Amino acid sequence: MSRTSASAPVEDVGTADISNKVDSPLTHGLKQRHLSMIALGGVIGAGLFVGSGAGIAAAGPSIIVAYAISGLLVMLVMRMLGEMSAANPASGSFSVHAERAIGPWAGFTAGWAFWFLLCVAVGLEGIGAAKIMVGWFPDSPEWAWVALFMLVFCCTNLAAVKNFGEFEFWFAALKVGAIVVFLGIGVLAIVGILPGSDNPAPGTGNLTGIGGFMPNGSEGLIVGLLASVFAYGGLETVTIAAAESERPVQGVAKAVRTAMWRIAIFYIGSMAVIVTLVPWNDKAVAEKGPYVATLDHLGIPAAGQIMNVVVLIALLSAMNANIYGASRMACSLVSRRQGPKALGAVHGGVPRTAVLVSSVFGFVCVLLSYWRPNDIFVWLLNTIGALILVVWFFIAVSQLVLRRRTEREAPETLVVKMWAYPVLTWVALAGMAAVFVLMAREEGTRVQLYWSGGLTGLLAVVGFVLQMVRTPAAVAVAVAVAEPVAVAAADAAPVVVTKAVPEAEAEGDADAEAVTEPAPVVVTDALTTAIAEAVTAAVTKAVADAVTKAVTEAVAKPAAEAATNAVAKAAADAVAEAVASSSSKED
Repeated sequence: MSRTSASAPVEDVGTADISNKVDSPLTHGLKQRHLSMIALGGVIGAGLFVGSGAGIAAAGPSIIVAYAISGLLVMLVMRMLGEMSAANPASGSFSVHAERAIGPWAGFTAGWAFWFLLCVAVGLEGIGAAKIMVGWFPDSPEWAWVALFMLVFCCTNLAAVKNFGEFEFWFAALKVGAIVVFLGIGVLAIVGILPGSDNPAPGTGNLTGIGGFMPNGSEGLIVGLLASVFAYGGLETVTIAAAESERPVQGVAKAVRTAMWRIAIFYIGSMAVIVTLVPWNDKAVAEKGPYVATLDHLGIPAAGQIMNVVVLIALLSAMNANIYGASRMACSLVSRRQGPKALGAVHGGVPRTAVLVSSVFGFVCVLLSYWRPNDIFVWLLNTIGALILVVWFFIAVSQLVLRRRTEREAPETLVVKMWAYPVLTWVALAGMAAVFVLMAREEGTRVQLYWSGGLTGLLAVVGFVLQMVRTPAAVAVAVAVAEPVAVAAADAAPVVVTKAVPEAEAEGDADAEAVTEPAPVVVTDALTTAIAEAVTAAVTKAVADAVTKAVTEAVAKPAAEAATNAVAKAAADAVAEAVASSSSKED
């Protein structure tokens, strides 16, 4: 039966759950096989198949070390996220954990930053997939392929969640199968027993014979490290999907516990095979992609077309998963009163409005790549450059806080535990800080760091303003500064706001002249809700206007100042208007 639930909470952020039940209007249509394959496939993206070529060209054979270092960081992040998600499964994942640990502003910032990242990524993946299709069908328009892919996966996610699970199951199975076959061929070639190949075993010639293991020194290793860090994005989706699975706790625990060998085999193993078989300075590695270059080097027939099919599957899989993740994150945020109420409507256990909005936003990003390729689209790319690191930072800080709280309040829910807590949590935070510093050093990533930091700061300001106006203290101040009025009592017990009298003054001269106090003001739930809704609408409009101005004028600092002022003014005006409107209705 179809149902709409914009106000019901998607998850109880204050309740740890070990009973495989999630307080949610979403269905639990994902089976364990879906979740297992999503966890496997989430590690394998287009960044591995194509993007790793730039890292190899910069770092040479030392790319193995770069992927090992970044892989270790990701393992720690996934372990921390797994600990929190197993103790408290929620479709909002790390956004919910950040809210519980740090405050609503942190959940708002992490959640909407991730939503923005996924939506832009959907557009980028659509463009990449369309380019492959245009290569096969040269006379077809690229935008038409993007529109087709968007339509297919939007419809897939509008239907029951099991449809998403089935698509991802088969997509992931094909990706995993392709990687396993590639690694098998590579190992046979390395030992010199690949059937049908006349190539002798390469030995260590490609690893040490062309400028050494680190041909471009530490700078090349740093570039390779930065490229490898962002190739791991997408692992977080499994903790979002777990909330809609039959056994979320066991699903998360299994996915996290197998993350180490999956990263070691798929990423580090692939890099080791590639740089052992192919000279790192071969131009084909960067131009065609490392996997195609390796298969071509081994004389595998139609290697380019085979890998194009695999890359297409990886891109389509990522599109499907990112639309899913974005819609669930948006729905979770709305359920916690951190977004437009209409966006959280749930029909038949699916947040269809959020699916539509996320898909449309992704398609708009694609259109911007045609309409404004040199300014707005570039701004979008730079803005998402470091957002995954921001999300990881919130995960680490949240785990640091929640672990201690969970051990005290509900230790039985810690079915997954972070290794060597809190030492390795601090190690992970130090690693993230180091990556931020390295990004600031490199000219190619410095702009991304600045724009991602600017967006994160703006979201934090908005989240903090919303948090302040929704606390009882903030409501009391808002009412106290407004014209005192009497508000009719609500069904719930009201909160009476009066002017506090200092204790010393109360104990003073009893004969002193009495001071006339204003009539007490009763703050009802209706007034609190009116203020919150008014502030949400006003702040959302102010943020949209400020971001538009920042994009069109491309002036970071003045735009950030204007955004802050606009948000503050919008919030203040909205509070005053809500109080006045509520008062007039009661009169």
